[in-house]
Amino acid sequence: MFDLARNGGTEELIGNVTAGLPANLTNDKGDTLLILAAYHNHVDLVTALLEQGADPDRVNDRGQSALSAAVFRQNAETVKALLDVGADPAGGTPSALATADFFELPEMAELLRRP
Repeated sequence: MFDLARNGGTEELIGNVTAGLPANLTNDKGDTLLILAAYHNHVDLVTALLEQGADPDRVNDRGQSALSAAVFRQNAETVKALLDVGADPAGGTPSALATADFFELPEMAELLRRP
């Protein structure tokens, strides 16, 4: 399942979630399917997982969220999808805001600070 999240296997992964696989399934590092999909720039899968109840603010064992991952990868579409469902830009360690500031990503910081 985690390889499907990394590789963007939206149809197969969501089919498994609808059949009972937890939308917030985590691996041995605490990475959720959503975090992996966000990190690997699969906005369609991110959106589908969110529609299936994936928690946008869940963090992995290092305190990183899907939003932080999307900011780090500079994927504006994924950042917007996560913000649209209420992901917290200040959540996690480092937060998405801190990630944008640390890596000097002004476009990402602007998205995170939008009203």
